[in-house]
Amino acid sequence: MTIERVGILGSGIMGSGIAEVAAKSGFEVVLRSRKQESADAMVTSLEKSLAKQVERGKLEQATADEVRARVSATDHLGALVDCDLVIESVVEDLEVKRALFSELDSIVKDSAILATNTSTLPVVEMAVATGRADKVCGVHFFNPAPAMSLVEIVRPLTASDETIEAATAFATACGKNPVQVKDQAGFIVNALLFPYLNNAVRLLENGTASAEDIDTAMKGGCNFPMGPLALLDLVGLDTSLAILDALYEEFKDPNYAAVPVLRRMVSAGQLGRKSGAGFYDYKKG
Repeated sequence: MTIERVGILGSGIMGSGIAEVAAKSGFEVVLRSRKQESADAMVTSLEKSLAKQVERGKLEQATADEVRARVSATDHLGALVDCDLVIESVVEDLEVKRALFSELDSIVKDSAILATNTSTLPVVEMAVATGRADKVCGVHFFNPAPAMSLVEIVRPLTASDETIEAATAFATACGKNPVQVKDQAGFIVNALLFPYLNNAVRLLENGTASAEDIDTAMKGGCNFPMGPLALLDLVGLDTSLAILDALYEEFKDPNYAAVPVLRRMVSAGQLGRKSGAGFYDYKKG
């Protein structure tokens, strides 16, 4: 399987980040969002990122222009018909993803691989919604995609060796370090990370220490670049809650049972950086 043209679905930061990575690696990229305005906004975000890199001397202007020229934006799924690989990065809702994969299956050429950037949902559920279950896998980039080196290649029971090999080769061509993992909730990173994050919220809820001191302790004591509560704010508390719920649903391990205050914060719209408030206030100054 030769991958030259990549379709990316989703108007969030992950979609634009993956688009930048793929375009800088020489792939033609079609960005699709439900509305043309949001698809155009993703391109604008890409242009700003490239401009900053030129300004900092990390990229030549001619190269930035070439990268931009490889990217097109659309609100029409039909524009993905000739893509060799389509990566879905929409909301973490299994029913939404199932419906999208079923629709993509009827549009994209038969030889194309359909991939999901889900961080924890069962890939096999998306695969069986199509007539090409052998060509469906997970290609899980981490946020921010241009900076993070890891990509988890997720193999559902239905995927062929050729599909996994092609997805792994794509990630490698993007300059990433791919790891292969079987299709189970959380894969590698989130299955290990989220009990730690959840227990940090538990310490805060129990009054063991302040948010600032918990984060300072983990940065200074474990040499982590970011504390757990600041990381939850960056990921998004709603996304984090969805990941914990999916992990608990699959394993029934108490470590994955979301601490009550996390659920209440999500109900209150305190989602972290994207809402302006979470464990920290991002509306100041």
